Amino acid sequence: MLAHGAGGSVRANFSPLIPVLSRTRRVFSVDYPGSGSTPRATGPLSLDDLADRVVAAAGDTPTFAVLGYSLGCAVAVRAAVRHPERVTGLVLTSGFVRVDDETRARIDTWRRLLAAGDPMRLARFQMSVVLGEPFERAMPAAQREGFLELMSLTVPPGTDQQIDLVQRVDLGDDVPKIGVPTLVVGTKHDRLITPSSTRALADAIPGARWAELDSGHAPSLEAPTEWIRLVEEFLG
Repeated sequence: MLAHGAGGSVRANFSPLIPVLSRTRRVFSVDYPGSGSTPRATGPLSLDDLADRVVAAAGDTPTFAVLGYSLGCAVAVRAAVRHPERVTGLVLTSGFVRVDDETRARIDTWRRLLAAGDPMRLARFQMSVVLGEPFERAMPAAQREGFLELMSLTVPPGTDQQIDLVQRVDLGDDVPKIGVPTLVVGTKHDRLITPSSTRALADAIPGARWAELDSGHAPSLEAPTEWIRLVEEFLG
């Protein structure tokens, strides 16, 4: 089961992983309200509701692991707590127990730019926090401009509701209850979710394994091969 991040979608966050994982197992996913083809919610998002949605997307498949990314890590953890009879393992990438002050300030800026209605200015800010500094510095100018244009044109309509939920997430009561094998994957050059927050998530889950990618907050772009390897080895 794939649980995507705020302001993203299953396709945007997991596209390199889906064909590889699908070779040996069934892969399930659902876009949150306001992402992909899922209609925007009529009110604030609930972590419980998102967790129930991703579990429901597995249909009658009795058990499965959940691969969460960013906000999707919180969704995955809550799914494991609410549905322990179905969730058999967790892979949590770029996650957090709760956002720290540094991340909260970045998300406040994200919300202000989103409300201001300037897509290119918003895209420049998103690039500055989503891509790791080494990866961004190495991008050719043409690739950089193309990426900015793509980001400016692909903002999901439910982004504001999703990042509002990020700021409200607190897994303090959930993480001690996790009793399934868990791999937490940090992103070493992350400029959105501070790497120490992801490490704190790993430390809070009993028996969690730890791994780290040499990437920023976009491992599907910066380190897809290594990310896939970590996921495949853990699931295996």
